[in-house]
Amino acid sequence: MNLTVIKHRLMLLKTVLFLLPFMLAVSCNQKPVLYLTGDSTMAYKPAEAEPERGWGQLLPEFFNEKIITIDNHARNGRSTRSFIYEGFWDSVLAMMNKGDYLVIQFCHNDGVESKLSRYCTLQEFEYNLSKFIKESKSKGVKPILCTPVERRKFDTIGVLVDTHGEYPDVLRKVAQKNGVLLIDLQQKTHKLIQEYGPVESKKLFMHVPPGKYPNYPNGRADNTHFVEKGAREVAGLFIAGLKEKNHELVKYLKE
Repeated sequence: MNLTVIKHRLMLLKTVLFLLPFMLAVSCNQKPVLYLTGDSTMAYKPAEAEPERGWGQLLPEFFNEKIITIDNHARNGRSTRSFIYEGFWDSVLAMMNKGDYLVIQFCHNDGVESKLSRYCTLQEFEYNLSKFIKESKSKGVKPILCTPVERRKFDTIGVLVDTHGEYPDVLRKVAQKNGVLLIDLQQKTHKLIQEYGPVESKKLFMHVPPGKYPNYPNGRADNTHFVEKGAREVAGLFIAGLKEKNHELVKYLKE
């Protein structure tokens, strides 16, 4: 090895040693990211969907984004199956780093047998959820499972009826089996919608009259998706769940 090469390598080493403290400082000061994965009830809604909102879209109102980043990857119409097969899961997984957080909320589309690209058996649903947990944990990410938000469906005497069958119980089972936090949004939203009642609960959902919004000139009666008021209420229930469990994400909330 000639003298020129040695001098060059020594200079390179000195440069690396000089920059190392700054590189470590940047690494240590990097904000954690709260990733959201799920379906349309959580997803970000563009202007052309106005006044529809996903509850994940309202979460930044609760968190101090100077110290944590909210990154919403929930997608309309997706189940655990289609989220994996369309490449969304691999994309999110590649972004995540040690110390990040992951919220997983699926179910609305997993049990729809008529849509084969989305449909999961209970066994496949359990496998997919376990995959999300195992692979995110392998990167040092802390996952949180959420049961699905309830749909607005009342019986003839005004009692709210569940529409999700056995799928929420799979979420509860997977959370317990894998030792991860479960926030039971199904139970929380069931209580919320029931308290509002058959008439007032329409104010939470996409019940819009004809002519009020350019995106829906003929109006819309949708008992699954939220307007801003409903999305904010559900986001608040998620925050309440974190506080009930004294989860570490609470330290990132606005004062």
